[in-house]
Amino acid sequence: MSISRAFSSLRRSSAWISVVVLTGCTASFASGDAEWPPTARKWFDRAEASFRVGDTEDARAAVDNALRVVPNREEARLLSAKIALADLEYDRALASINDIQTSEASSVRGRAYWYGGQVEKAADELERLLADPEVRDPWAKEIAKLARLGVGRTPFAISGGLVAVTDMPRAGTPSLIVPLELNGEPALGLVATGMAEAVIDSSGGARPSWVSLRFGERIEVRDVPALAEDLSGLSKQINAPIKILLGVNVLRHLHPTFDFAGGQFVVRSFDPPTPPAATTVRLSYIRGGGMLMRGALGSEAAQSCSLLVDTTHTFTVALDDGGWKKAGINPNTLTPVPGGGQLKHGVLPLIKLGAFDVPRVPGIAGESVIKQREDGLGVELDGLIGSGLLATFRVTLVDGGRTMWLEDLPQEALNQPSLFANQPPVLDDPDVDTGAEETPEAPAKGGKAAPKPKAPAAPKAAPAPAAPAPAAPKAAPPAGSKP
Repeated sequence: MSISRAFSSLRRSSAWISVVVLTGCTASFASGDAEWPPTARKWFDRAEASFRVGDTEDARAAVDNALRVVPNREEARLLSAKIALADLEYDRALASINDIQTSEASSVRGRAYWYGGQVEKAADELERLLADPEVRDPWAKEIAKLARLGVGRTPFAISGGLVAVTDMPRAGTPSLIVPLELNGEPALGLVATGMAEAVIDSSGGARPSWVSLRFGERIEVRDVPALAEDLSGLSKQINAPIKILLGVNVLRHLHPTFDFAGGQFVVRSFDPPTPPAATTVRLSYIRGGGMLMRGALGSEAAQSCSLLVDTTHTFTVALDDGGWKKAGINPNTLTPVPGGGQLKHGVLPLIKLGAFDVPRVPGIAGESVIKQREDGLGVELDGLIGSGLLATFRVTLVDGGRTMWLEDLPQEALNQPSLFANQPPVLDDPDVDTGAEETPEAPAKGGKAAPKPKAPAAPKAAPAPAAPAPAAPKAAPPAGSKP
């Protein structure tokens, strides 16, 4: 299997996150670089640098200092709006660029209106953006149509009970599968933090539309905007008939908890209290849709890192060369994956997430695919986190998705090799046998949980960096469009 084949699906899936290309088009600012006051320029450069690595807290403080000196400087106001959008502060984003009439400003405004629930204004602004012949924005093109269809709707209207608990079936991989009802019919969904929007399966003829979701026969979420894509390949890869991907725009409204070890997915109509044994991880969303978290790599002198969270992939962590170096490992010493072409893997000494130190994390090298994500998002990433790592925690999203709580699971749960130690080191290959013993069925009418498949044979423990390479991987993470 070649590296290009292994990464082919991930390239396709990055289309939705790679959202704006302004070919030959730059914002027409009134003043040049030479007119910047030196102090303001330094603050602005610091804000840009921090924003590029996902440190929105420092970026916000720096750009605010720049704006105190040059309050009308359009570059600084636009950067302030981008930071506010990443922090899901939609009103602040809109106020920062209310009178700037550039394509970049329209892109930020359109997203702020959309994620803020102002559907008609989002349609107007995105159509205005797409009227610029120099703009190529696949996300805006699809969402503009969907927003126009949704004028007059109130997105994500929740009704029913306060809490709905659903059993999560397993398909031989740490995929986060959720039984639900889609437009009144039983179906299986997949928690997909790498997606901005919900995506329904188009293999049966479905088109982008506004759908209704029901969880555990107790909570209904109406007027959910959903794009459409053929998910049949994804279903084959994870051995489950997935009918909808639950992107971050949906998840942020569900106040959800997913507990892979405990086999439960919880939806609420309110933010729960902080768990006593949880650490808090602050999240940001590049361009409003790419879930990003900050952490640290390395057991000696830990270095901060930026990690895109994408639970459509079942590996634990994929790092670029810089990420492996931060972890204290020379990427040239990584072990080739048997049958994986140029793919390599190893074991990270430690990843720090919030207050938790997670030791001996198996990971893969993903230099080229991470570079593609960086180019599309305009950020500097150290790697990707997949469902294989989050499956070792009980995870809750609160504060509109701005905060993630990670609960440390009991040691006996962490010692289950299937949860952590045998993550497939292949990013994607549709010809790789998933190795799962049984496909979970969609829940019966009425929303009852899907029956769980037979447990797979216990896999081998994760190898140490110097240990022999594991057997060829059996599972491949899913493909799918990105926001």
